[in-house]
Amino acid sequence: MVSIESGKRQGPTTARRTEGDLSRRRALAEAAAGVLPGEAAATGVARIQRFRCVIYLCGAPNSDIGAPRKECTEYAEAFGWEIAGVIEDRVGLLPPDDREGLRQAVERVKGGEAGAVLTAWRSMISPVPQEYDRIAGEIEKAGGFLHVKVSARGATEIRRTR
Repeated sequence: MVSIESGKRQGPTTARRTEGDLSRRRALAEAAAGVLPGEAAATGVARIQRFRCVIYLCGAPNSDIGAPRKECTEYAEAFGWEIAGVIEDRVGLLPPDDREGLRQAVERVKGGEAGAVLTAWRSMISPVPQEYDRIAGEIEKAGGFLHVKVSARGATEIRRTR
């Protein structure tokens, strides 16, 4: 990962695409796929599906995970990813096998509903490296990937498994 810093820390970025910008991007994607303008709607040609992810968040029963949820949503939208669902576990950091929401997120990848599980922090999967690696491996075996957006000390880092 390459990082260039000018001495100042910048806050997290937000998606800044207008509806017109999204429409223009959609038209460019259709043109790149060989679909002529208006052809998709007129002839029933299937639109190109956007990459889909499921957002998984885990917190204590009384904790506020609204900020990480918003960050993950904005992050997915900035990449043009469609959010197939947001799953929240409110049971604290139990072992991964004891969390129903995490199992649901992995099942969505296995079922083809999503290509990735996006989470705010690595510890939301597991603070134990072996448990984290096992879950990441399970998602990869299903044909997807685990994507972690880490927010610490005002900086935004992106980390992917392996």
